[in-house]
Amino acid sequence: MEADLDLVEVAPNSKPPVAKIMDYGKFKYEEAQKAKEARRNQANTILKEVRFRLKIDTHDYETKRKRAEGFLAAGDKVKAMILFRGREQSRPDQGVRLLQRFAEDVSEFGSVESTPMIDGRNMVMVIGPHKTKAAAKAEADARKVANKPARAQEDAAPAAAPSIPDVAEAAPAPVAAAVPTKEEEKDA
Repeated sequence: MEADLDLVEVAPNSKPPVAKIMDYGKFKYEEAQKAKEARRNQANTILKEVRFRLKIDTHDYETKRKRAEGFLAAGDKVKAMILFRGREQSRPDQGVRLLQRFAEDVSEFGSVESTPMIDGRNMVMVIGPHKTKAAAKAEADARKVANKPARAQEDAAPAAAPSIPDVAEAAPAPVAAAVPTKEEEKDA
């Protein structure tokens, strides 16, 4: 009786090597699916960039800070960059103060990995997140799962409400307009 199966070496590095009798095509497919799933779940830390000018307004600064906090909470690194123009290049100390203030404001979400340094006309500082990308992703997934049952209950509540009767049952029969007959017109 021919079963069309192959002898596949599963763990060649173990002592003794482990082999199974199975369909090799199916084994290769399952291995490819496992590798694909591992790549999809892999969390890559990305370097996000936030650009400032030396003379930044408070509202603009707060917007940039909130954006950077979001990046750090998601597990990404943030590259804070100040762009110097013209005479601003002669005041690098103001740039250092601004970047230090920025680092203090986002210290809840990340810490400074590289101190402010001048790179041509720019001053650059890198802030790394406290949480890893994988931990941040797992936390976000847990929040989604926690919110899902609440949404399911909200969706189920309207379905349990009493149904609206058909329009034909609820609406009264249309009343014909009283058109006077010829006899009624003569009497009036």
